[in-house]
Amino acid sequence: MRGASRGGHRRITLGDMAAELQVSTATVSLALRNSPLVAAETRERIKAHARSVGYIYNRSAAALRTARSNMVGIAVHDILNPYFAEIFRALEDELGREQQVVLICNHRDDVRRQRSFVDSLLQHRIDGLLLCASVDTTADEINQLVETGIPVTLICRDVDGARAPVVRGDDIAGGRMLTEHLIAQGHKHIAMVGGRRRSSAGRDRNLGWRQALEAAGLDPAAQVDIPELMTQADGRQAVPALLAANPRPTAVFGFNDLISFGLIDALKRTGVAPGDGMAVGGYDDTDGAAGGSPSLTSVCNNPERIGREAAELILRQIGGETVSDERRMIAPSLNIRESTPPPGGGQTG
Repeated sequence: MRGASRGGHRRITLGDMAAELQVSTATVSLALRNSPLVAAETRERIKAHARSVGYIYNRSAAALRTARSNMVGIAVHDILNPYFAEIFRALEDELGREQQVVLICNHRDDVRRQRSFVDSLLQHRIDGLLLCASVDTTADEINQLVETGIPVTLICRDVDGARAPVVRGDDIAGGRMLTEHLIAQGHKHIAMVGGRRRSSAGRDRNLGWRQALEAAGLDPAAQVDIPELMTQADGRQAVPALLAANPRPTAVFGFNDLISFGLIDALKRTGVAPGDGMAVGGYDDTDGAAGGSPSLTSVCNNPERIGREAAELILRQIGGETVSDERRMIAPSLNIRESTPPPGGGQTG
């Protein structure tokens, strides 16, 4: 595609029109191709604007999109989380073997930042997109990208209704696994801290926690449940609420290891021994989980395998295969360490 402006000025781009019309670049591209994914009224508005600015849709130029750029975009919500560093390493190893350069975006769960990144990648004619989708990402957004011919693979989080392959951990099973362990240790007051419940990971880990409690005859509604928190600082800030709860939890399920590290740090500062004074379990089994004091019981979510399999799927799409129906749920495992003894550090019956 190319744009030609009147009077010898610079060429109008898809991005220019998208910005003026306040839609995505993908929406403009689809509208100019009469895609049914774009509402008829929006299609006509975009085409009318294109005519008014002298934009020319050139199918020969559009065909250039099939040329390889050797660039793959990756967007996640927290590049500071060591779990994603492990995924990045596996992705870079696999994609690097095919001479693909990796471009990384930290969207911070801001869907507007994610859309801006994706639009920029489209302008640079990326070969593919790996997306740990921001909260509020819609299936229509993913499907529009797929319709334009961009290979897309979702990682770590799912988007209901999206026609793109997915590689993610089985978060329901992992949430249930950690909670069952805490129950087996004798805990009856088990809090959950963290997880954005509008994301599949936040929703599913919480569901696994609820399922295990209910199976043991424990009421989830009677437990402390603090949603939305994600970082180590969030974990530290949650401790006063845990200590003030009545009854006070004897164990806590941290949505991820970062939250659990924050919980352990703040418990120590308040004079409560993490483990014996309040058991703490984490999720992702990141680097540092085994080496802490106490060492952290954590669900291993297999980031290297997720990275390798996501790279395989994106490369197969770049090579022309259709893999939109592939859904790979990676089974988690639980590494039990010092941080989850029975209540008071005693022995179970």
